Amino acid sequence: MPLVSLRVPSKSQTRGPNAMFLPTTRADMSERGIEQLDILIITGDAYVDHPAFGPVLIARFLEGRGFKVGLIAQPNWQSPADIARMGRPKLFVGVTAGNLDSMLNKLTAQKKMRSEDQYSPGGRTEARPNRASIVYSNLCRQAFPGLPIVLGGIEASLRRIAHYDYWSDSVRRSILLDAKADLLVFGMGERAAWEIAKRLAEGEPVAALTDVRGTAHVKKNPDAWQAIANEPSRFVRDGKTVVLPSYEEVCADKQAFATMSRLFQFETNAHNGRSILQVHGKEAVFFNPPALPLVESEMDDLYDLPFSRKPHPDYAGQRIPAYDTVKESIVTMRGCFGGCTFCSITEHEGRIIQSRSANSVLREVRQLSRMSGFSGTISDVGGPTANMYKMACKDERTESACRRLSCVHPGVCENLKTDHQPLIDLLRQVRAEKGVKRVFIASGIRYDLAERSPEFIAELAKHHTGGQVSVAPEHSNPDVLKKMKKPGIEVYERFAQAFCQASEAAGKDQYLVPYFITGHPGSTLGDTIELALYLKRQNLRPRQIQDFIPTPMAIATAMYYTGIDPLSNEAVYTARDMREKRMMKALIFWWDPQHHALAREALKKAGRSDLIGRGPSHLVPPDYGVATPMAPGMRARDAGSTRAASNHARPKAPARPR
Repeated sequence: MPLVSLRVPSKSQTRGPNAMFLPTTRADMSERGIEQLDILIITGDAYVDHPAFGPVLIARFLEGRGFKVGLIAQPNWQSPADIARMGRPKLFVGVTAGNLDSMLNKLTAQKKMRSEDQYSPGGRTEARPNRASIVYSNLCRQAFPGLPIVLGGIEASLRRIAHYDYWSDSVRRSILLDAKADLLVFGMGERAAWEIAKRLAEGEPVAALTDVRGTAHVKKNPDAWQAIANEPSRFVRDGKTVVLPSYEEVCADKQAFATMSRLFQFETNAHNGRSILQVHGKEAVFFNPPALPLVESEMDDLYDLPFSRKPHPDYAGQRIPAYDTVKESIVTMRGCFGGCTFCSITEHEGRIIQSRSANSVLREVRQLSRMSGFSGTISDVGGPTANMYKMACKDERTESACRRLSCVHPGVCENLKTDHQPLIDLLRQVRAEKGVKRVFIASGIRYDLAERSPEFIAELAKHHTGGQVSVAPEHSNPDVLKKMKKPGIEVYERFAQAFCQASEAAGKDQYLVPYFITGHPGSTLGDTIELALYLKRQNLRPRQIQDFIPTPMAIATAMYYTGIDPLSNEAVYTARDMREKRMMKALIFWWDPQHHALAREALKKAGRSDLIGRGPSHLVPPDYGVATPMAPGMRARDAGSTRAASNHARPKAPARPR
């Protein structure tokens, strides 16, 4: 269904302080002359009217197609009263945990409470419940008996099949069953949400909406589904439906879990993905094929919607950390064809890159530049990976038939167009806009693509680096990198050298900020020691290390839980002990006295006490609890992260590259 018929509602009757926002109260509805909403959206995030906030993007999209849409952000979950404050909507209530999985948002890799919720006013950590999608859905059933409930967003999308839940260390069933919603929208959701709204408005019952692409529903026919689950060769039926191992099977058998993960991954291309069915006891969850990706004009329509780009006035005086990060940023594309096993972007946004036109981006730049308080600096022009803008397969038929999980691993596909010229041209146009002083790229660079374009690296170094560029080599060990589906460390080194030379040619003193992951499946304590030695040899002192977190649906999560690589069926070592994970992280901070005690413990455990000492070949000093003296002439900031050639500190971390 093409995304057409954009209708921006008139603001002639809405002159109050909330006029630029979607209605959130009865008073807002009255001001707009709305007696009853068509659709109500419940979100676990604070209401920031900005396209980087997914639930708001969907709400604005539906409003732009003529529906009366209200939004309730972070409702009180102790009773249904707060959710019911605008009354019962006509068509459906949409439920989402927000821009992040609610458990990932709350807990760290060490299963400790995070100090700040990026998507809550004041960074409050108790503004949403655990497993928010389930809690909100239960409240909606109480508030609006019989009203269709449509589940969506990251949490629903990545928990749509039986999945391993790191925080409870258990396999949980599809979130659709636990939430008891009528439909689950997976992926980015615009096409599915609009089709659901249109068909409900035309009088179809929600039970009839079983064929909407990008949605899942529950089938209640226990005898039929149990018979399917018991078939010995059931994985593909009639070439149309892939039947995954049942919930009961994947709970009891880790090999079955690995099989489920592998089968699922090969059905994520919207052009050839088949429907999927998974039995859960006496019910089955049926998944239609993914929704088709948006074309350029449809992406442009989304970002032309009347976002105020501000937090709701209710939050006056309160900082919303995620808004600070994105308020002067521009999204140019969505999707990722990298296929990194630890990342779930592909499973949610899709493998096919969906880009906006240059004109659309420039319209948003002009809107941003006219806003009061605009500093003249655009903090980021990018997306999940900034330099995938406008990249696509050379042939549409090949792209539609392709079932590769990555276009860049084990090498860059010969059918992939890696031309950086559209991005270079776009950046030059953005720089030339009136009122724009600086334009940065902070959302991460895929360096195996960037090294194919010396011109892009030169532009990046000269114009788009705020002193530092984020890149993600992740590890140095080739076997670990293979499990991650990342390029070899030599590719990073080539890019680092090219960036260093480009920075020198531009007359700038600039730095690379490399990210590394510890505890990833396939990485042993010995591998981590070798990584630490590599970092020391290269004089790299990373300040930010990501302790691997098994997020729902990722391939690496299947490795973590099962000890099996689902793609190769090989056994994989995984550090599951929390102390071992902390030791791995400590080793990467070989230069920081605070981590020396734990690093020494790791070296002794691995039988590498020879690396404890004060010589150039040692990692950490032997003096327990005594800080290593700073070298003569070394500034405190020089104990920081990484430069293209040497090291310096980094102030504030930019967005994590994927």
